[in-house]
Amino acid sequence: MVNGIVIVMTVFIALIIGYVLRFTYAKLSAKSVEQISERIIKEAKLIADTKSKEILLEAKLIVDKERKEFEQEIKDKRRSIQNTENRLDQREENLDRKTEAADRRERELEIKVKNFFSKEQLLSTRFLEIDKIKEEQKKSLEKISKMTREEAKKILIDEMENEAKQNAAVLLQKLEQETRESADKKSKEILSIAIQRIAADHTSDITTSTVQIPNDEIKGRVIGREGRNIRAFEHVTGVDLIVDDTPEAITISAFDGARRQIAKIALERLIADGRIHPARIEEVVDKIKKEVNQNIKETGEQAAIDAGVPGLHPEVIKLLGKLKYRTSYGQNQLQHTLEVVWLAGAIAGELGLDIMFCKKAALLHDIGKAVDHEVEGTHHQISADIARKCGESAKMVNAILSHHEGFEAPISPEAFIIAAADIISAARPGARRESVEHYLKRLEKLEKIAKNFKGVSMAYAIQAGREVRILVESGYVDDKQVQLLAYDIAKKVEQELEYPGQIKITVIRETRAQALAK
Repeated sequence: MVNGIVIVMTVFIALIIGYVLRFTYAKLSAKSVEQISERIIKEAKLIADTKSKEILLEAKLIVDKERKEFEQEIKDKRRSIQNTENRLDQREENLDRKTEAADRRERELEIKVKNFFSKEQLLSTRFLEIDKIKEEQKKSLEKISKMTREEAKKILIDEMENEAKQNAAVLLQKLEQETRESADKKSKEILSIAIQRIAADHTSDITTSTVQIPNDEIKGRVIGREGRNIRAFEHVTGVDLIVDDTPEAITISAFDGARRQIAKIALERLIADGRIHPARIEEVVDKIKKEVNQNIKETGEQAAIDAGVPGLHPEVIKLLGKLKYRTSYGQNQLQHTLEVVWLAGAIAGELGLDIMFCKKAALLHDIGKAVDHEVEGTHHQISADIARKCGESAKMVNAILSHHEGFEAPISPEAFIIAAADIISAARPGARRESVEHYLKRLEKLEKIAKNFKGVSMAYAIQAGREVRILVESGYVDDKQVQLLAYDIAKKVEQELEYPGQIKITVIRETRAQALAK
């Protein structure tokens, strides 16, 4: 290949030289041309030989370099193959060792499984023997104790139940004591602050009003010929006039305080005027009604101002004014409502709750009593319906409904505050009174509830029904069950009785021993 390249280059150089000589032949002589061409040819041959030698040398170097690189590559591949073969051999050895270990473990496992099944059979046999022994022992125990397994189980369950009740009673007493100690101080502080902020007069329950007259001759003029004046008066005012032997007095009877007030003012004006006849009665009563209605409106507005609750519905304002002429157990209803407002606001402020919400709910909680003689339903249901019609929220309606226990469960802390404030206002000394008949029935029922519990021998309601003393038989009730019995009786009283304030349940247990010295 190298020789071919040298020949080609030589021919190429000769052609170039010939081409050059071609232009110089005309100027040179034949001899000179021949000499020059020989010289040129010789020089060309020398150059060609030199070039061919250089090219051959370079080619040899390239070939040697490529041969060395090829040999090195072969060596590297052989080394890599050898390493791979070594790793494969090592893996094969490891695999053989693992296979031998697995075979050995398999043989050991087979031996263990055989031993396990043999032991299981042995255990099964022993379990059967144990069960048989147990059955024999149970039969022996039943024969010795003279009772069946079910009877013994029942006795054991009863004993455990009694023990659990005793433990529960002890735990209940402990929890109540801890809770009372932790809450008593704070509750007293909050309630004392709230109660100190109100001051109210004591009132008495009245459904009649008395009008003083200058002399008894006026009674005949009030009655009129054949009773026409008194009938006209009662028809227009909706009250009952009682004209009896009471000297210089006429009694007006009506459950509705507003009607009674209208009738009283109207009768006083008619007596002062001296003109008493049906037409004059209607004229005076209509005029007094307008004055009283205006006074009711002003009273309602003043109550809203005193309570600090602006923006009330006009119908609510009117009903608030009517509460001035409504009493409950001797307590003026408007005064009671304002007391509850002030108490609820004070308690909410101490507890960090919504003061304005509590005040508004307290102002509306008994508003149904203004119309409860005209509308069917309980006063808290009527109050809630009025609040709902005036666009109050469900939370407000719930607070009104739940201020008496057993009607609806409170859904907010503010609802509990309204109930507490209502009880405080109603239960304060002298705030309310009840009839003797109702009072005696409540005491009788209180004692009856306590006597219905097992182990109670006697029960006495004392302190006007504010406390019940209960004597128990020591053979039926032990010291640990006393607290639980008191708790159960208190819950029963809460469920079945309605009463202001709270009732203290005191359970007394004692053991007496007697002996005679002769």
